[in-house]
Amino acid sequence: MADSTFEGLLVCRDNDFMARVGGDEFIIVQNGIQSLIDSLKAPVRIGENDALIGVSVGIALCPRDGTTATEVLKSGDIAMYRAKRAGKGQAFLYQPDMDTDVRSRCELEHDLRLAIEREELSLHYQPLVDSSGRIAGYEALARWNHPTRGMVSPAIFIPLAEESGLIIPLGKQILLSACQTAAQWPAGLTVAINISAVQVERSDLTGQIKATLEETGLDPHRLELEVTESMMIENTDEALSFVARMHALGVKIVLDDFGTGYSSLSYLQRVPFDKIKIDRSFIDRMADDASARTIVESIIGMSHRLHLRVTAEGIETSEQLALLLQTGCDEMQGFLLGRPMPATQIRADSPLSAQIGHLLTSRHTSARPQPEQTPPAAETERQRNKPASALRSLS
Repeated sequence: MADSTFEGLLVCRDNDFMARVGGDEFIIVQNGIQSLIDSLKAPVRIGENDALIGVSVGIALCPRDGTTATEVLKSGDIAMYRAKRAGKGQAFLYQPDMDTDVRSRCELEHDLRLAIEREELSLHYQPLVDSSGRIAGYEALARWNHPTRGMVSPAIFIPLAEESGLIIPLGKQILLSACQTAAQWPAGLTVAINISAVQVERSDLTGQIKATLEETGLDPHRLELEVTESMMIENTDEALSFVARMHALGVKIVLDDFGTGYSSLSYLQRVPFDKIKIDRSFIDRMADDASARTIVESIIGMSHRLHLRVTAEGIETSEQLALLLQTGCDEMQGFLLGRPMPATQIRADSPLSAQIGHLLTSRHTSARPQPEQTPPAAETERQRNKPASALRSLS
């Protein structure tokens, strides 16, 4: 693909300069950049097929952004990084304040690398509760307590780990730690781990999982791997192969954040998932938005017909819980039912299950339609009109 891209870039004008400086990186020196961006939007012919190229362009102006080749290249590289963060097909012009962002990002990446090497990240476990109030398992969630920054949000360090490739060693640590912990739980409890597309594409994840299960002694049926819709869409063939390998080991596959981005019913038919998780954005709106309620009900009904279990995440109110119980949701997760906690706080005799069971039972009871109360006078009149045989049976 890079060679085809290189050939496509030969549309540069005679007075332009172009060089390939890496596997998928190019430098172009020219007056004006718009013609280049427009040319890269055209499909590239590869054999008998046309392919669309996703490019990120960083633009630096000389002498505004540097008076030497090194300075201009550095400015262009910083702008390109900003373009990559914004998504494919973006072009960014270098701005001085980008230096601060990139420096901060580099420092955080350096600290994350050290934290992984020193095994300083920890796991917290959030309960997954079934409709009877029983804790069915826990989801393992990575936490990073930075020595000077404090708790760093997973929404920050997980994407950073994926972009830098650090997700591979981090994911290996998470897998081992979660399986070691779960192996000590009662046999019925499962453990769910989030898997990145980077792990599937760039590492022998199947071999890691197999070796980890053998080392920890965890029953493969108790391990659930959560994958995203984008991972399934971007490389469906590889994803299908990975799912097949996991099922051969006995590991379950869960489709996470269902209902966002690329949602397609076709891959629900093609990919043999074991369970789907409804994205929290729908759960947030269930109580006030009839359309969100309808979508959730439809997802649950469709999934059950496909023999898939359903988990709803992000439950924070009793009203959301009651609505999900009414729709027949199999498992529920959220702050209302339990916050993420260190493994040391998980106990086999924890009263949490009983508390949740009481809450769910009370919601089940309130959700049932109550029998209509008949006024005494009306009941008397109804009894008066009954046949004699019926009256005798009541006496």
